[in-house]
Formats: sequence, C-alpha cells, structure tokens
Amino acid sequence: MDSVFVRGLRVAAIVGILPWERRVRQTLVFDLELAADVTRAAASDAIADTLDYQAVSHRVSDFVGASDFGLLETLAERTVQVLMDEFHVPWLRLSVSKPNRCGAAAVGLTIERGARPGG
Repeated sequence: MDSVFVRGLRVAAIVGILPWERRVRQTLVFDLELAADVTRAAASDAIADTLDYQAVSHRVSDFVGASDFGLLETLAERTVQVLMDEFHVPWLRLSVSKPNRCGAAAVGLTIERGARPGG
C-alpha cells in the first residue's frame, strides 16, 4: 500500500468542554496518513494523478478552523468524514493533539477509518 502523509499540521480551533476552551482558539496538531496509489503519478509526473497533500492540508485547515466542537473525538471523526468523502480515499489514519496540556507534551487521539488496501 502506498500512502500520502501530512505531519505536524497546526490549526487554531475552538474545541473543548471547559468554559475557557469555548472562548479561546487553541492550536491543534494533526498527523494524517491517507491511502493513495502513487504508481500513475510516478509515471506521469503530474499532480493531477496523485493525492495532493497541499489540498488535503488546506481542507483540514479550513474545516477545523471553522469548526466548533466540544470533544476532540467529534472533531477528529468529522474531519475524517470530510477527507474520505472529498478525496475518495479508502483508508486513513488521523492523529490530533493539543500541545502542552495536562502536564504532558501533548494529549490527543488517533483514529483509523476505512479498509487499508493490501493489508
């Protein structure tokens, strides 16, 4: 299986259940891995033949930046739905974290959805 990845994508968003979290944008960090057959793109050397990681990054930034969820779990699930629907990927893994929280370097979660090709 081939994949396209985006690591360390930083997006400011409203997310959380505490009163202060409802008023202040927090920086979230996303790591994504999306199934993509890159064979055709490698042969053609054309961006149209691959999964464009810049387009994926912009879509995540736009969606998350405009969102307003209480739970990080909901934000992650909805982000995955958008990516799977719009980029037609059969499988993806998304990790999202809140840096410098709870005395840790980061807290967050990872979800994996879809059928991993070849695996």
